[in-house]
Amino acid sequence: MAFNSFSEFLAMGGHASYVWSAWGVTALLLVSAVWHARVEQRHLIKGLKRRVSRDNRVKERTQ
Repeated sequence: MAFNSFSEFLAMGGHASYVWSAWGVTALLLVSAVWHARVEQRHLIKGLKRRVSRDNRVKERTQ
């Protein structure tokens, strides 16, 4: 193993602030990308339902 103890692992050879902030930013970006995709999906589905409903109303009026 590259580190002799867990505290050495956390310290990352004196580069802990860079290493852990990079991990944190990466995790934050991944979580925000998933969140954004879910929000966009909800908006898309809501818009499609609205469009189908509108198309059905127009279709009923023309018959």
